[in-house]
This record gives sequence, structure tokens and C-alpha cells, in this order.
Amino acid sequence: MKFSYVNPTKIQFGQGQIASLSALIPADQTVLVVYGGGSIKKNGVYDQVVTALADHNLIEFSGVGANPTIEVLDKAVAVAKEQSVDFILGVGGGSVIDGVKYIAAAATYEGEGWDIPQGKHKVQTALPLGAVLTLPATGSESNAGSVVSKAATQEKLAFMAPAVQPKFAIMDPDVMKTLPQRQLVNGLVDAWVHTCEQYLTFDAGALVQDGYAEALLKALKTLGDNFANQDDAWRANLMWSANQALNGLIGAGVAQDWATHMIGHELTALYGVDHARSLAIVQPSLLRNQLDVKKAKLEKMGKNVFGLAESDDLAERTIAAIEAFYHSLDVATQLTEHDGDKAKAVDTVVAQLEAHGMKVLGENQAITLTKSREILEQAVA
Repeated sequence: MKFSYVNPTKIQFGQGQIASLSALIPADQTVLVVYGGGSIKKNGVYDQVVTALADHNLIEFSGVGANPTIEVLDKAVAVAKEQSVDFILGVGGGSVIDGVKYIAAAATYEGEGWDIPQGKHKVQTALPLGAVLTLPATGSESNAGSVVSKAATQEKLAFMAPAVQPKFAIMDPDVMKTLPQRQLVNGLVDAWVHTCEQYLTFDAGALVQDGYAEALLKALKTLGDNFANQDDAWRANLMWSANQALNGLIGAGVAQDWATHMIGHELTALYGVDHARSLAIVQPSLLRNQLDVKKAKLEKMGKNVFGLAESDDLAERTIAAIEAFYHSLDVATQLTEHDGDKAKAVDTVVAQLEAHGMKVLGENQAITLTKSREILEQAVA
């Protein structure tokens, strides 16, 4: 319980908040608006953004896809440098916002942008940025983390820097109305695992962090159980839960895991598995592998989140309940995208983990490459 916590991102939450953009960015600034495949032009978000920024000088950059690659992002970096951009606005989900963070950092750096996630360049400065969130999932709209990929080498790496913390995040739940159901499922699962990564470690007596994590998990479980009944309140609660899961609060002063993410990133980079679904594939096998050290928290989660009765096998039943929750959302808990060669898939993922320095993972640094191999043996179908 020793930490420094600050979250300077201003959040504009609720219906109609995109209009507030006009006052959030100075009118004399040149704004680079970054978005994905163009869905914002079909659902009205693009028109709302352009209307709100009618008095600004806008430059557009589109085509930032899921698991954004530097091959695409570096083109936006070039635009930002050539056009002397003052501010970058990401309009999209976590992938777009993560990409914008990379663009903002690389735009003030003269070296190779890939140096940033590789840790060769420590980000001290970046262009200011903001976000209009269209898909709740990652919490990237109000944290300092980013994950980007390099297609050429099938690598997916993360970096964190206070300089890329968004100045503001606009969160209008109405934008979720036109999202594909698969993306909403992914957002829910992503937020769930984000919460677990900061909660399912060991008990340190952090009553607020644990209690709030359990409140988020119960909210997400309720949303999952009522997935077929989406209304304004359902959408607002998912958007807010996903934000709160990774804005730094529930992880302040407590041990954090993130091994599920590190292994999951490799599945996404190698086999194109949706990020959230890579987490659902890895997590149950990882929890079973680490049952002894996570038992107390798993039992606590079983009682306080799933309402399970006390028993000798409560921790195991909690893992089964997590798995059943994923299955209820039609999310697989084993990898099937590996062309059927299980042994090769396990070897490939372990080799990538080693190449990326992920030789010891988890809150206790106890997940060695041998343990990662054991986890993958269970997680690969």
C-alpha cells in the first residue's frame, strides 16, 4: 500500500458529449484525426467530430486496424512531422488509441519508431493527444500504456509513458449501438481479464482495490449474463466498467500479474487471434498452473463474485466458473487457429516469449519458460 497515483485525463461521459470537442482543443491548433477502417463515417461519429472541430485545421489519417502495425502508423508519423501537427485525436477503440500514442511519441523522436516499444528509446516528450472512444475494452483512453505490432517480424510489444496519457477522453455510449456483437463480447472479456490481472494475485489487505475489483467483475458478469438485453444503461455500464478496469486505480499499491497478456500477445501476433480471445485462451490454463499461489484470491473471487459456497475445491470451481462465463459468450478457451500442429505451435510461442525477454512472468516472477510451456500445452487444442 505504497504508491503514487494520478490520472489527469479529463473524461466527458454520456450521450452527446462529442460536441464538447470544440472546447477541448484550442481552435488555432492543427489536428491530426486518426481513425480505423471508416465505420465512423457510417455510424455518424465522423460527422459529429468534424462538426465539433469546424473551426480547426483538420488533417485525416485512416486505416489503423486492430493490433495496429508500425508499418501503417509510421505513415501517420510522417504526416505529423511534415504538417507540423499540434494535436492528435484518436477516434476509435483501443487499437486506434494505442496507435495514436505511438504516433504522438514517434513524432517527436528522430530515430526509428520501433525503438519505443523495444525499450531502446525512453519516451520523455510526445505530441498532446485526445480520444473519442467508440469501442469499450482496453481503458487506453485514460491510461499511459500502448501496445503496437510489427507485421514484418510478427511481434507485438507494449510501452508506457506519462507523456502519451490522453488529455481527454470522450465516452458516448451511443456509439456502441452499431458495433458488431463480436466486438462487444471482446470488449467485455478484455475488461474482465484486465481486472483479473490486478486482482488474482495474492491478498495484501488492500480492501479498496480488492473491493472495487470485485465490484467491476460483478458488473461485467451481470452485463455478460444480460448480453442479449442491451439498452442505454447496459452500454453505459460496459463503457464505464472497461475504463475503470485499467485506469490505474484498482492496481495502485497491489501486485499485478499480466502473464496472461504477455502470452496472449504472442498468440495474436502469430495466429491473428482477437486480443480478448487470446486472453480467454490463456487465462484458465494459467490459473490452473498457478493454483497454489493464487488459491486464496481465487477462493475470494469465487465467493464474492460468483457466489459459490465454501468447499475444499473452491479455487478450482472458480476457474471453472470463469471458463463457463467465457463459453456463455461463445468465447473459446483453447487455441484452434494453429493449423492443427500443436507441438509446433507451443514451440513457436515459447520461442517468441524467449526472444522478447519474457523468461519470467507473473506477480511472483514464477512463470518461467518451462511454466509457460506447461500453460500452452493445456491452452492449445
